[in-house]
Formats: sequence, structure tokens, C-alpha cells
Amino acid sequence: MAHDPNDRSQEFIDSLSAYTREHKARYWEGNFQEFLEQVVHERPIDVARTSHQYIWDMLRWYRKEKEESTDTDESPTQLFSNELFGIDSALGRVVDYFKGASAGSEVGRRLLLLLGPPSGGKSTLVILLKRGLEEYSHTEDGALYGLKGCPVRESPLHLVPYTLRGEFRENYGVEIQGELCPYCRTRLEDEFEEDFMRFPVERIFLSEASRSGVGTYAPHDPTTADIADLVGSVDLSKVADYGDEGDPRVWSWSGAVYAASRGLLEMIEILKVKREFLYLLLTLTQEKNVKVARFPLIYLDETIVAHTNLAEFNKFVQEKENEALLDRMVIVQVPYTLDYREEARIYQKLISTASAFRDVHLDPHTLRVTAVFAILTRLQRGERENMDLSRKVRLYAGESVEGISENEVERIRKETPAEGLTGVSPRFVINAISNAITRSEVSSLTSMEVLLALKDAIESDARMEEKHKRHWIDFLVIARKDFYNRWVKEDVHKAMFASFEEEAQTLLDKYLDEVEASLDQRAVEDPITGEQRQPDERFMRQVEEKIHISDSGKGSFRQEVVRKAMVAFKRGESFTLDSHARLHEAIKQYLFEERRDVLRLVTSSARPDEEAQQKISAVEQRLVDEYGYDRHSAREALNYVTTLLSQE
Repeated sequence: MAHDPNDRSQEFIDSLSAYTREHKARYWEGNFQEFLEQVVHERPIDVARTSHQYIWDMLRWYRKEKEESTDTDESPTQLFSNELFGIDSALGRVVDYFKGASAGSEVGRRLLLLLGPPSGGKSTLVILLKRGLEEYSHTEDGALYGLKGCPVRESPLHLVPYTLRGEFRENYGVEIQGELCPYCRTRLEDEFEEDFMRFPVERIFLSEASRSGVGTYAPHDPTTADIADLVGSVDLSKVADYGDEGDPRVWSWSGAVYAASRGLLEMIEILKVKREFLYLLLTLTQEKNVKVARFPLIYLDETIVAHTNLAEFNKFVQEKENEALLDRMVIVQVPYTLDYREEARIYQKLISTASAFRDVHLDPHTLRVTAVFAILTRLQRGERENMDLSRKVRLYAGESVEGISENEVERIRKETPAEGLTGVSPRFVINAISNAITRSEVSSLTSMEVLLALKDAIESDARMEEKHKRHWIDFLVIARKDFYNRWVKEDVHKAMFASFEEEAQTLLDKYLDEVEASLDQRAVEDPITGEQRQPDERFMRQVEEKIHISDSGKGSFRQEVVRKAMVAFKRGESFTLDSHARLHEAIKQYLFEERRDVLRLVTSSARPDEEAQQKISAVEQRLVDEYGYDRHSAREALNYVTTLLSQE
């Protein structure tokens, strides 16, 4: 049933209104005494949160909001779930970093470095963290307070003198970390005559656009980069007003580290910066202090998340003087995904936002088969003789592979730890699909057309060596032969049935009846004639041979099937095609074999008669209605499968 566009528009407007209501922040302003009475008294733990604790709380809040979950032990990666696919392990390690840092462990004194190939999701991960912080700061749970007018939005608790902090801890149960910045120290002396109870406090909101609690630094030319971009410099225009270059009010507090105070600083391509930059950042991470000329140490509470590529990292590691710096980093690898289903989701996300794809139909396997090609380029051949790359692709996608148990998957991954750190990027694939759209005369693309576009992209890439090109083209052939051929044949074969699922289930039930009778050594009653007959051994073997069950192994296979059927029965469930993966495959192949001759007859005739044409039209229509094709791709699929059958 189609939805009225007006209804969808109204639903979206309602969602926007609900979002506005939920995130309508209550602004607060008062002096420090009022802050203690009205805010700290109610929420002392929240007020004293560090940046790591604040980010950890944001991640848990986001999961609770989106999943309505109350399980605090579950890894809160919901923030990334709609944008990053197939890198759950890396996301889990990032979340563990914040969990450990928020608990006050030494992890919080380490810079978080994301390491991985280009277009692998590093930047997106940090962007999502920044967006999450901005949204969280507008909620009541994420209320954050700072000294009004402070260039680093520091915690109002810094006003509490050291001699009174022990008493504060006894009263409120929290520890105060940090001290006043030079700017607020001067204001306290000049404007408030050391009466810190009168110092103004306000609620603050994090925003990258406003340089409030969210900062970003990207090096341009490392040779000309100025450390003032990070820590600021003297504003000469103000020297005349205050008469002293050492007055903190003369200092330009525009550096990236000040913008990120109380929140998060993103360092792009961090290993390209000068070593003095790195020492400053790592000291800031470990000691939460920055030293600039003419000022005492400036306390800054912020989380630094950096990212870089493998080439820069390998170069950095080779220099011995960098060992101390590496020791002060927590390095999380963010590789490409090795699951073609997740890779296809990445492509779907990318094309959903591109206008070039808006009116173009892709056949149901286009993104999956290109994803298989991408995964193949990222894999490495292991030492196992029975593990070719195609089997690996299927295994990593959660598919059952004969001769390999699920328990072995993790062990197989560990045999080749560098998988996913090299290979084709999602950007390369999307560019190839875009080129295919540009060349196409119809607003429809088939999997084969996109594979050809990828072949052209590889052959015309001037950066690649010929040997490398040949390997990648071989991967295109594997993706077509071992995956696309199977998928498209299944679609066309299923489309030959009026109701494939019903017929397959009927056949499954018949096989189960025959097997039970055979194991029990009893006769079977014919459902039509009512006559008693022996179990149909020929039928059972025809099904079993489709998945290479030997005559000597048929007994144990049949016992396994009956055992699974009994387990389902005891649970009150039906024994269906999904209950046994290998039997599902056998039943499917048996049915397809029955339709093979019909398919050849329907699709091979150059000038089909009226009856054949009706059959062709019915198959095409079913491909369109039930399997995600359009007319162009359905016709191409039929022709392609016919060619495959003629070669068998």
C-alpha cells in the first residue's frame, strides 16, 4: 500500500517538532553562589565530570535514547550504527577507551589515535562523536556549566580554593580537578576583588561552528605550520590597552586547544605535524596542561582524538626518537570491513545522498557483487589448503561453509591480521558506478554493467602496476563466477515458480516424511491413493546428492535432520527451510533442476510463440514484482542465465 507523500511530510514535521521539544535546553545563568545552591546541590557528580566522562555519558545516553535500553553493560555503539558498517570491533575498542578513561584509569592520559586505510571511516567516526556531543549538550542529562566570559569555558568548580576542596569533597562526594586559567584569575582579582562567590556562571553548549568545546586541527604545510594555531599568540592590538604582553587579556585565545576545552579536539593527519606539536598535544593529554610564553601552566580538560593513514604511521614508527611518543598513545586500527553485506550498506548510504543515483535503478545484486570484489582485494591467502578466497568471503559474511565450523572463524581471522588494511576503498567503487551511470543510455544498471565499469576503472588507473591490475581483474571474475552467477540463477529459477517458498516447503515436508519412515523402517501412506509403499529412496538420494552427501554418509545426515526437526517440534516451532542450511540448499537445487529445461525453452527461442512469450512475460514480471528488478535488468538477467545454462 502506497503512502501519501503528504502523510510522510507531516510525519517528518512531527519528528522535527518532537526533536525540538526533547532538546529544548534550559538556559541558566547566575553567580557562583547560586550555582552551588541551585545546580551543584542537585547534580554534584554531573557538574564535576571530565571530558572523558562526559563523552562516555553521551555514548550511553545516545544508546538509551535510540534503543530504549537500560542495560549499562552493553557496549554503547548506537551513535555510529547508521553511518559506519562492518567495523564493530574497532568501534568496540573506541568505546572501551572512553569507558576506561571515564573510570579514571591511565587510559585517560593517552591520546586516542585511529589508524587505517583511506575512506575507512576514521573521519566519520570522529564527526559522529562531535555531533553526539553537540546534541547531548542541549539535553538536561548533558547540561554543562562554565565560567561566563572564560575563553576556555572552564568548570566553575575551579573557583573553589585548594584549602577548601577537601571540605567540598566531603560535602558533595566529588573531587575537583584543575585550576583557574590566567584570564579568569586576572578577572577574579580585578573585577571581583577575589570574591569568587560573585563570579558569573552560565550553562554552555558545545558547537564546532561556534568553536565551543569542539575543535579541529588539520595541518597544511608542515614546514610553515605555526604552533600558534594550537595555543594562540599575543594580540598586539590589545597591548596598548593593557600595557603588558604578559597580561592574559592580551593573549589571543583562538588556538584549537582552547576551542576544544571541555569537549573534543580532532587532529587530522596528526603524524604530519612537527614534533613540537606532538609533544605539546601529548603533554596536554597526560598532564592536562599547556605551557605558553609569559603564562603559568594553563589547565585544559579535553579529549584528543587523532587519525592518520598507514603510510604516515609506518614512517613514524621507523624513527627511533618517536618511541616515547607512541607509548603515550592508544592506537585503534580502523580497517575496511571484510563482510560484503556491510560493505554493500556503505555503498547504499553513499548513493542515497548522491543526486546522480536518484533516478537510476540498480539490479538487486549490483551493490553486493561489487562489495564482494572489494572484499576480495582486502583478503590475504592463508596457509589452509581448503580455504580459497571465495570461501573466506562467504565465511566472513556469516554464511555456512562446508568443512569449517563457526568456532574456527575467529582463528582464521587471526591467521591474517593485516586483512582489511589494504585493498580497494568504497570511494573507488562508487566512482566506477558513477561512471557507469554516465555512460549508460538507460536509467538502469545491471551487475554485469557495473563489473565492466570497475574493469575499465582498474585498467585506466595510472597509479597501479600491471601485476596489481591483473590481480584485481581476476577478483572481478571470481565475484561474477562464484557469487553473481549463483545469485542471478536463484532469482530467475525462483521466478519460474508461482510460489517458490510454498513448493520448497512442500518438498521439504515430503523429504522429512520419507526420511522418518526410512529410519523407522516403516511404510509410507500415499496421500492421494492411501496405498502403503516403501520410502522413496531414489527421491531422497536425488535431494541429498545436490549437496554431495555420499551413500555412506546418508544415514548420519538423515539422523541429523530428524534430530533438528524434533528439537524444533519440542520448542513448538515448525521445521522450515531456514531450520537446516544445507538441506535448504539441497531442496532449492532439486527444484531448480526440475525447471532447467523449462527455462531453456522459455528464454532461448529467438522468436517465441505466444505461449512462450506469455511465460517469458510472467517470469519477467515476477522478477520485477518480487525480486527487485526493473524491465531492463530482468530481461538482461534472463538472457544471462540462459547463456550460463547453455555452457553447462
